[in-house]
Amino acid sequence: MEKRIAEEIYYLMELGRRFEYAAKEHYMTGEISGFLHLDIGQEALSVAAMRAFDHGDVFTTYREHIMAIARGIEPKAVMAELFGKTTGVSGGKGGSMHLFDPTHFFYGGDAIVGGHLPNAVGCAYARKLEKAGHGVMAVFGDGATNGGAFFESLNIASAWKLPVLFLCENNRYAIGTEITRVAPFLEQAKKAEPYMPTMEVDGMDAVAVYEAVSEARDYIEKGHGPIFVEAFTCRYEGHSMSDAGTYRSPQEMQICKAKDPIERMKKYLKEYYNMEDAYFDEVGKKAQAAVDTAVEFAAQSPEPEAAALFEHVFCKECSDVVS
Repeated sequence: MEKRIAEEIYYLMELGRRFEYAAKEHYMTGEISGFLHLDIGQEALSVAAMRAFDHGDVFTTYREHIMAIARGIEPKAVMAELFGKTTGVSGGKGGSMHLFDPTHFFYGGDAIVGGHLPNAVGCAYARKLEKAGHGVMAVFGDGATNGGAFFESLNIASAWKLPVLFLCENNRYAIGTEITRVAPFLEQAKKAEPYMPTMEVDGMDAVAVYEAVSEARDYIEKGHGPIFVEAFTCRYEGHSMSDAGTYRSPQEMQICKAKDPIERMKKYLKEYYNMEDAYFDEVGKKAQAAVDTAVEFAAQSPEPEAAALFEHVFCKECSDVVS
């Protein structure tokens, strides 16, 4: 991995984790309401996958704060959306689960588990017709692989050789049920093997994720059809703020946190580029300053007017829609 890319990924991981801790803090104070799904522990996957898939369309799940920032959306706009403010990336109407920004080709935060997969396949079909030269990445969790839309999407993408990278972030617990209790095996890539090539990667290793997604992106861009990448990862928090995560033992979490992705990336930078502690201190300060700025921006931004409830309900440009 080039030094420039490694440094960028490390910074975004630091930024992402600090952003999530700030979101958790302000959820507890009531400034953020609704649902909040934190990505702490999965930063390697969220950041490295976005940086590797640096062009093309991205469809994600609702655990997407860090992915949105890594895609290029301003932390201020993401935090303001969590606060429900007009300056948010979705105008304060989407909240944590719906960070949508077509200017960055980021169609994030589908609230239905696996519901975005058919949309991603449809987009890939359009890109193939357009001969766009790039493809689509669909990010989803292990729980989504048990849904009908998942298998339908695999089938159509494979039958029509569509440029789709299916990226499964397997943290083993979906919402709160261990995957092997509801599937016959841990490796969900086995479900995709009849349809397309599959790859497995350590989702706690940013370098490995970057390389795997880069390889998979090249594969779909060359017209070979879809590919499935499964990244094994671990979230440190519960599924959402309403989940205490008591179904995981302290021993399991200790093993999980021993693989901390930020510490592993720090070790990589020290070993391969001789980065010193002063560098990491500066990155931490820079990341924290960006988060503090984002929180201040969100807190001072205006809330939507009541009339905004009636905006974007109907498509005014659509001749067959009655408003």
